Amino acid sequence: MAEKGRLFTSLKKGYKGLKEDLGSQDDSEIARKKKRFTLIVIFGLVMSVIAFLISISISSGGVIPVSEAVSALFSSIGKAFSGDRNLDMIELYIYNARLPRTIAAIAVGAGLAVAGCMYQAIIRNPLVDPYITGVSSGAGCLAMAATALGFSIPFLADNTLYIIPVVAIIGGIVAFFITMTVAEGSGGSSINYILAGTIVGFAFSSVQTIFMSMGKDNLTDVMWWLYGSFANITWENAWIIFIPAMGIAIVAMIWAREFNLYSMGEDQAAQLGLNVKRFKRLTMITASILTALCVAFVGIIGFVGLVVPHACRMALGSDHRLIMPASVVIGAMLMLFADLVARTVMSPAELPVGAITAIIGTPVFAYMLMKRGRNYDG
Repeated sequence: MAEKGRLFTSLKKGYKGLKEDLGSQDDSEIARKKKRFTLIVIFGLVMSVIAFLISISISSGGVIPVSEAVSALFSSIGKAFSGDRNLDMIELYIYNARLPRTIAAIAVGAGLAVAGCMYQAIIRNPLVDPYITGVSSGAGCLAMAATALGFSIPFLADNTLYIIPVVAIIGGIVAFFITMTVAEGSGGSSINYILAGTIVGFAFSSVQTIFMSMGKDNLTDVMWWLYGSFANITWENAWIIFIPAMGIAIVAMIWAREFNLYSMGEDQAAQLGLNVKRFKRLTMITASILTALCVAFVGIIGFVGLVVPHACRMALGSDHRLIMPASVVIGAMLMLFADLVARTVMSPAELPVGAITAIIGTPVFAYMLMKRGRNYDG
């Protein structure tokens, strides 16, 4: 009996020691990820500031020294808030042309990255992007229809500013609801959403091609929209993008614990008190509205919503309390640099931003897959 007691005591101590070792390993892993998160956020913020300063200093319109551009920026903002409209040439150029464009780039980059993060979490597939639900195809289809058929919006004097964005938002939301109806009707699983989004996307893309052939005279503007551009951004639409995009990004970060629960599996999340069906629908509706809003004014810009959250997930693990804010910062940084390259690399000509993000995103994503793909646990 004494020997059995000693054996039991020894096993108990061994189990306790093993548990403490595992706990210390978990703590060290969490500390490592938090440190990595801090470095990623600091890097993203510093690079975003650098890109912002370069963006207000260099463009196809000319080069202004950084110190002079920053001084003109603050003086123009001060005059705008005080009601003084007497801006000099440099102040006017930075305040009316370059500043709203950089604000829109920050919002679109952060918005698409957060939308991609939300889709990847809900569908539980790291290869999902914000356009998987057919949002981009629906938005592009109605934008093309508006151009080909000459839509107009009652009570709005400047239809050229609003017509394509408004119908693009409507088209994106309609496409999403068709996708959701088909997916829910076929079972509502993650794979159902992917398949339904693919089918709906193909359908809208086909109709879009028909409208393209009908509106040959106005193809230039629409083609720029289809490949993405910040060239037509003004203060009016910059704030329309920025405020909702940042607001939804904050909401997504607040939902981080719910995303963590959902990633454990729908059954376990339901047992822990999460209304899985309601949360899934609410998340996908929110992400689709955010995606439609981002593409409405600047066009379809790919790879940001795919590469950024995927990279953050690979670097930080599955904790959405870290992934979400990191995606916001890195998405904004990437879009600022992409827009900067688009309007300066072949100055005075301007390249489509969507083409730049694809050129950047393709090799980066391929490298991530080859480097870490086998070890990535989703």
